[in-house]
Amino acid sequence: MTTTNLGDLCQARPGRAAAGGQVALRLVGPDLSFRDYSFDQVDALACQFANVLCDLGQGNGAVVAVFVPKCIDVFASVLGTLKAKSTVLSLFANFGDLALIDRLGDCGASCIVTRRASLARLERIRPSLPALKVILVVDADADLGPDVLSLPARMARAKATFSSAQVDDDTPSLIHYTSGSTGKPKGVQHVHAAASYIGHSMAEIMQPRPNDLYWCTADHGWITGTSYGIFGPWLLGITQLQFTGGFDPDSWFRILAEQKVTLWYTAPTALRMLARTTDVDYRSYDIGRLRSIFSVGEPLNPEISRWGREVLERDIYDTWFQTETGGIMIANRPGLGIRPGSMGKPVSSIRASIVDDDGKPCPIRTVGHLSLDYPWASMFRDYLNRTDTYRARFARGVYDSGDLAYQDEDGYFWFAARNDDVINTSGHLVSPFEVESAVLELPEVAESAAVGAPDPVLFEKIVVFAALRSGHEPSDELRMKIRLHVANRLSAAATPQDVVIVDRIPKNKSGKILRRVLRARYLGQNPGDLSTIEDDV
Repeated sequence: MTTTNLGDLCQARPGRAAAGGQVALRLVGPDLSFRDYSFDQVDALACQFANVLCDLGQGNGAVVAVFVPKCIDVFASVLGTLKAKSTVLSLFANFGDLALIDRLGDCGASCIVTRRASLARLERIRPSLPALKVILVVDADADLGPDVLSLPARMARAKATFSSAQVDDDTPSLIHYTSGSTGKPKGVQHVHAAASYIGHSMAEIMQPRPNDLYWCTADHGWITGTSYGIFGPWLLGITQLQFTGGFDPDSWFRILAEQKVTLWYTAPTALRMLARTTDVDYRSYDIGRLRSIFSVGEPLNPEISRWGREVLERDIYDTWFQTETGGIMIANRPGLGIRPGSMGKPVSSIRASIVDDDGKPCPIRTVGHLSLDYPWASMFRDYLNRTDTYRARFARGVYDSGDLAYQDEDGYFWFAARNDDVINTSGHLVSPFEVESAVLELPEVAESAAVGAPDPVLFEKIVVFAALRSGHEPSDELRMKIRLHVANRLSAAATPQDVVIVDRIPKNKSGKILRRVLRARYLGQNPGDLSTIEDDV
């Protein structure tokens, strides 16, 4: 089957329906000044970018990485890449060397959009990226080298129209990387056909109205930041706001009040940080236009639900989905009674179930594997270079999400735990393997292990255990060195909150790190069965 190009669906169609002059994007700066872009203006920028890619031989199948903080170039390059029938690789702007090498190398990205501040890092790792041919710099007025090119200069010469042919449903559109517990991150491949489900799910869950102003705080390096921070509102012709500054309670609430935001999609970590701020009186801000608040990324604890009702006088609607699902699968929403702590109920077109290890339905209130009947339009189509891993997710005849949950008598779903060692910190899924690999680069460290531990703000914090080489002693300086090294090599989100020096790392007889033992000991809990441990530690 063929479908209309996702890049066109997000701009050209809403633009024509609204005569093109409707505001598509309100970009708010750190000083809270803002600039509006109409649907026609964003579409023209996307068309120019598509023409730039094609002129450089980067259209029709190339992987184009977007490695810049939130700015207008993000939206132009994402939509323009889709128009050119190439694939977007959306990256967090604070990724370090190892994180970039793993992702850019795995997907064979041949073009990257970046800023001057990141050029030294890219040049340092470029020998490890033979597929990378072109670097487009968003803040350079002139070319900086034969293949380090000024994007503004090329955009100025490019036509503001572009003819996008229809694409097959399974034409690749987007790659996001998620983390594995025992290996490098996995590239999750999405397709243009996802558009129909993203629009449908946003309409059902968030229930936008024609004159709404919608704000999704998620970074575009995260699936939420693309599915519902770029595509969703524009597929429905809704104006969205984006803030280019960092987290700040006063700035955030001034934006909500002064810009008269009506729909707000954010993360439980951000809400917990807001709730813990004692020097800001949230009741002093006029947020009367704010109709609904939604959250995503990790479970929304009941205490924050109560805070929303008592302080903001609003319900907070928790939503659940994954990088792999591409869109919201289970959610609370207006019109559905909230049970604090619950994930809510599935979107109308989604069939979710709780099954045991054999794929059989679990009794009510019995924890099992949270699974989804497939297919659905926004589901991922593969793990890049790991098709066997992809197929294993469907081995029980349903999609196994990797989450453990249960269902109550009224059809509400309740999260219990992850079914692997992946760490969910502030909504970012961090691979313990990646953290451990980075720590092992330090000459002082002989062995390392990383686990997640409960945290009142982050949901889970990263705890690193390090066994030192002979001649090295524990110190606060070494612990800080480990934390900074991980942050620089991976990202700020992967920074360990605690570093514990140990004599040795417990492993089973086949050499696998027993993270559950370390986690239990850190939390002062019973580590359980130790019969498979390699030594008495």
